[in-house]
Amino acid sequence: MEKNKERIGLLFGSFNPIHIGHLIIANYIVENTNINKIWFVLSPLNPLKNTKDLLDDNLRYKLVELAIKTNKNFKASNIEFEMEKPSYTIKTLRNLRSQYKTKEFILIIGEDNLECFDKWKDYKEILSSYEIMVYPRANIRTDKFSENRNINRINSPQIDISSTQIRKNIKERKSNLYLLPETVRKEIENNNYYCNSQD
Repeated sequence: MEKNKERIGLLFGSFNPIHIGHLIIANYIVENTNINKIWFVLSPLNPLKNTKDLLDDNLRYKLVELAIKTNKNFKASNIEFEMEKPSYTIKTLRNLRSQYKTKEFILIIGEDNLECFDKWKDYKEILSSYEIMVYPRANIRTDKFSENRNINRINSPQIDISSTQIRKNIKERKSNLYLLPETVRKEIENNNYYCNSQD
């Protein structure tokens, strides 16, 4: 931990769409750890994910802004929109570190991401140069990198909600009430987003 630097937790994701699970975890971290703020870093293209059902970058960014606008500890970041595609976490971390000298950035990932972390680009540099906060996921527990001192597991609530299921609900005309922030749910409904979901 670097003294006198504001500690920013980075929650990367496609947020396709953002849902209450993302917000519950982010809020838990701000309330229960030494992280000051959470930045939701929206990824335009995740090299490890299928992108056939990805809502337009700027529309997803708008949904994130709608979801977090009442929380002063949350911020939406579109830094990856202007970066080379596909977006690799290490490049974004380097970019943020060079842009914001007075901030310390902590990577926040789920246990499922830790399980496949050795598939990430330059993962060894991330492990050695950045603190990583890992939140639990249902039915997943890995011993990978257990000796790494930069990895900090937290005991946040396990929220079994997925953007995939939300898109499926929309396609099948099922309700997403309580799964999405109300502002996000109304924006999606009013604009018929995800109605032609393919998965």
